Amino acid sequence: MSDGTWLAVIVLALIVIAFAMMAVGRYRRSRALRERFGPEYDRAIAEQPSRRAAERDLRARERRHAGLELHELEPHKREWYAEQWARTQAHFVEEPEVATREADHLVTEVMTEKGYPMGDFGSRAEDLSVEHAQTLGHYRDAHEINQVNERGQASTEQLRQALMHYRVLFADLLGEQRGGGPAPRPG
Repeated sequence: MSDGTWLAVIVLALIVIAFAMMAVGRYRRSRALRERFGPEYDRAIAEQPSRRAAERDLRARERRHAGLELHELEPHKREWYAEQWARTQAHFVEEPEVATREADHLVTEVMTEKGYPMGDFGSRAEDLSVEHAQTLGHYRDAHEINQVNERGQASTEQLRQALMHYRVLFADLLGEQRGGGPAPRPG
């Protein structure tokens, strides 16, 4: 083979290697986003016109989230919120419609206390998706039922489900396991 042929083969091999490395990098970034966002990753893929657009949106959420000044609740505040939640649950027996609104308000209050900005629901959900992706579906479901409640059209069973959904996110925000009580600390 001539020198020109060898050079062409080497250049072609380098191009193939470069494309393979780009594909592997793209795959790793996608996998990292899928692991971080869980069900929210699939939701973003379904809502966006392409996987690339969805992943761009998720990375933008990460950047926005990184700029937030979030903090854990002080133990006495966490306890106070847990007591408020217990009151809200007890109130459900007498006035399920009101208790569901209280649950929505309490979740929003905890988010504010932790430092989340309080824009519209979509913005709140996007901000939560970075650290609370596993429980975000519960928040979406509760919010949807609460909107039906605001129109006076929610059944008692729907309101019960909303309260349960709010409870999952509430516990996550407070750093509790789903069954109540503090979540184990890493390490």
